[in-house]
Amino acid sequence: MASSVAYVLLLVAAFVLGLYHVLVEGGCAGRCCRGSDITCVTADWGMDRVYRTCYCDEGCLRTKDCCYDYPTECSGQSCVVTEWSSWSGCGQPCQRSVRIRRRYIEQEARNSGEPCPSLGEQAGCMEYRSHQGEFCTQNTGPGFITTMEFGKGRGKHDIYGTPLDPGFCMEYKMESLTPHCTVENRPHTRWMQYLREGYIVCVACQAPAMRNHSGSCQGDGQESNSEELLHWQAVGNSRCRGTWKKVQRTAYCSCPHVHSFLFI
Repeated sequence: MASSVAYVLLLVAAFVLGLYHVLVEGGCAGRCCRGSDITCVTADWGMDRVYRTCYCDEGCLRTKDCCYDYPTECSGQSCVVTEWSSWSGCGQPCQRSVRIRRRYIEQEARNSGEPCPSLGEQAGCMEYRSHQGEFCTQNTGPGFITTMEFGKGRGKHDIYGTPLDPGFCMEYKMESLTPHCTVENRPHTRWMQYLREGYIVCVACQAPAMRNHSGSCQGDGQESNSEELLHWQAVGNSRCRGTWKKVQRTAYCSCPHVHSFLFI
């Protein structure tokens, strides 16, 4: 008899201790699970206001047996990143190079929220002064082009605050291009996908690519006739190159955004 009473008391004690443990450890805090996971379970108030076994996996939304705090503890949280940093300088002066910009994670994604996007970008560029401040020698050769977005990082005034020459625009009819252009998919080279034979493209000639003493950009072909075949090359992928013919020079570029480029 005594042993039976002791056994009952032991069961009661275990139940009380278990209940205490559940009350202290219940809810979804710290136990959210992805997908359907029957081990992702506790005992607490459900979303239906019934105290019972409840779950903290994503499948509970479908089976309607989530714990009461699932919406606040386990709701999807998308990744949050900072704004882009300023563009860095080019790698080398007087050479076609790349510049970079970065952004950083402020909050990681959780519970199937949107993952973080790319944290770095590169773009073709060129510095037109040496480390000693001297203008680089402008070589003859093809026109080097990049996306018009690059122009947003160019200054509009010189070091004394004087407005720079706004430049001009050259229109060309695209005659040929290599297949390496249309297959580009890296973040800083996707603009090359929009190059097409037969299309009219606009290419802006601006300072500092436009040398003030010459009023031209390398390879712009201002002095050529409309039948002369001119050569161009994309900055960021030396295998993306081709030919075009001059159409006209205009004060401003009026082509669609995807067909508007910039001399480097």
